Amino acid sequence: MANGDKKHFDPKVLAGISNLYLRARWVVEGIMSGIHSSRAKGFSVEFEEHREYSPGDEIRRIDWKALGKFDRYFIKEYEDETNLRAYLLLDASASMDYASDGVTKFDYGCTLVASLAYLILKQQDAAGLVTFSNRVEAFVPPKAKRDYLAQILHPLENRGPAGETNVGKILEEIAGQVRRRGLIILVSDLLDEPEAILKGLRLFRFKGNDVIVFHLLDPAELELPFDGNILFEDLEEANLRVVADPKAIRKTYREVVGEFVTQMRKQCQDSAIDYQLISTSTPLDQALASYLSWRG
Repeated sequence: MANGDKKHFDPKVLAGISNLYLRARWVVEGIMSGIHSSRAKGFSVEFEEHREYSPGDEIRRIDWKALGKFDRYFIKEYEDETNLRAYLLLDASASMDYASDGVTKFDYGCTLVASLAYLILKQQDAAGLVTFSNRVEAFVPPKAKRDYLAQILHPLENRGPAGETNVGKILEEIAGQVRRRGLIILVSDLLDEPEAILKGLRLFRFKGNDVIVFHLLDPAELELPFDGNILFEDLEEANLRVVADPKAIRKTYREVVGEFVTQMRKQCQDSAIDYQLISTSTPLDQALASYLSWRG
């Protein structure tokens, strides 16, 4: 891609686009112009494909017009049979409000989720949204309607990050509500108990869902680049503050973070869960590559 086109995916450039729909469109159209994506299988509530009738199929679903044309019995395949159903789970807890260089984790997550929803609906699959802290803040069930994006984006545009985190609890709660297999996409900083998170993710896999985890962190959370005495403040616990010299703890801090990431990646891989570590400086096309690779 030419250097001039990279602006499509620069998080700072995208943050300057206040309208989330335009932001998502900017990203997805930029990707599409590069890969010339073909039309995906599935067709909203109308049928796109037929298959030949088999004993046991419901008579009411025979396409009688096709019978007259081909002198053979065909069954209509609808959205519920052919379409991907994707649940986009976005962490909206207070820790997602952190930014070391202008783009908060929540803002980046909103752009990523909006772009995924735009892309999924453009492929005529079904997309839905869950935002959460230590409770479900918004739930938009998956649908494949062409005009559904506005309903998905509404909760993202009308609420900022707040509240404590309880990722594991939320995953188990949502897993109990997902009645049919689909794709679960989690976007979170995963600043919670790892075992509780993994338990929830594995529950989705046990129920036959595919799972993609976008582990979203700020570059400073990965590197701790600060100098001098710094006041560190917990965004979710108001009275938790500590002053420290980053230089004195940087090596140990990076080792701890690195071990956490390594273990999370390994545990996800062992459970056939696609794990992607991304930062708020990661270009959006790179962040979306995991979904595009999974989708094939």
